[in-house]
Amino acid sequence: MTETLDAHVHFLRHALATLAYRGGKAVRGAPTEFARFQASPGSRTPGQILAHIGDLLDWALGLAEGRHDWHDSTPLAWQEESACLFAALQAFDRRLTSGSPLKTTAEKLFQGPVADALTHVGQIAMLRRMAGCPVRGENYFRADIQAGRVAPEQAAPVVEFD
Repeated sequence: MTETLDAHVHFLRHALATLAYRGGKAVRGAPTEFARFQASPGSRTPGQILAHIGDLLDWALGLAEGRHDWHDSTPLAWQEESACLFAALQAFDRRLTSGSPLKTTAEKLFQGPVADALTHVGQIAMLRRMAGCPVRGENYFRADIQAGRVAPEQAAPVVEFD
């Protein structure tokens, strides 16, 4: 059981590192006005989506600790919200490496908040293209993504394309 739990936690940590890598690429270098871009009336802005990703990661941390708390954060300025993304990733990764048992399963943490956060990073990348400030495509299979690397500093892309 411990080997399986360790493998699941390692997978979850790799998923967080993937989120940090892809999320970092999506938020890095965006113009200030991008945070307020709206694709259509009633749709979320990139700033609102980024705040929501932070809320998802905070929720995941709470779930890992046995709490089911949800908070809707008011979006901050883009750079501040980007810093919050990485702070939330780091806090959740620290919890996963703490040695304390998870109060829910790694599978539930992945299927809910982590998978949702990955979806929203994709939305931000798509909105960047729609707003005229695209990020370069990348072969993510070849990317140097490592469990535990959840800070804003990430490895350089291996294979990018336009």
